[in-house]
Amino acid sequence: MQLPFTREQFFDAFAAYNAALWPGALALWIASVVVTLLLFMRSDRASGRVVAALLALHWTWSALAYHVAFFTSINPAAWFFAALSLAEAGLFFWWGTIRPTLRWNPEPSAWANVAWVLIAYSLVYPAINAAQHGTFSRIPTFGVPCPTTIFTVGLLMLATPRARALSIVPIVWSALAGSAAVLLGVHADYALPLAGLALVLYLLLPREHPRMVRNQDWRNREAPDVEVRRDPSLFERSRRNSDVHRSID
Repeated sequence: MQLPFTREQFFDAFAAYNAALWPGALALWIASVVVTLLLFMRSDRASGRVVAALLALHWTWSALAYHVAFFTSINPAAWFFAALSLAEAGLFFWWGTIRPTLRWNPEPSAWANVAWVLIAYSLVYPAINAAQHGTFSRIPTFGVPCPTTIFTVGLLMLATPRARALSIVPIVWSALAGSAAVLLGVHADYALPLAGLALVLYLLLPREHPRMVRNQDWRNREAPDVEVRRDPSLFERSRRNSDVHRSID
């Protein structure tokens, strides 16, 4: 596979990014650690709006602070990557803050364990690269597309409902950028295709055993909905929320 830039140009772009924007990248990393800890502790402060706003910020930063400001100088396709990132940011802002239908209230499960591993990996991503290359100045650190994608995949696997539309860009980027691990020697990026595959499987595989779902549906049909009878407006709000959830998929 022939890239439109050399390995030296690739790392020069990161050197320029780190030198110019390291305070912003550090602030984004700190915010991500804080929100992750709050989410892990199930704090009310880690609301759906807060998590979605953070992800929207991640993708906006990746689009403007990295792709537009630096990567376009060595790769014309970076303009397209920036547009994809801004589209992803807009989706998170819309579905997470303007019409807050995404919720993050992670319950213990096998998928949640995978999600937490990916989130933790994205946060130590700069340290992994620094250990490989022996420096922080000329490596992918934080706020750039690859750790942003891994961080997003982990959080999407903890979100309710499953957001298929929001998963398209991270899956595409995990396939495209995963080549950097081989072609450019960024070993930390070997996790990208694995993260993308995990997200695909998470979206395709059923969350519960079909028999469990049928039994639950039967119990729901037999149980009287006291709250809906008491307040008919609850039924209408529930129906609208269901329509919105389907539209995210």
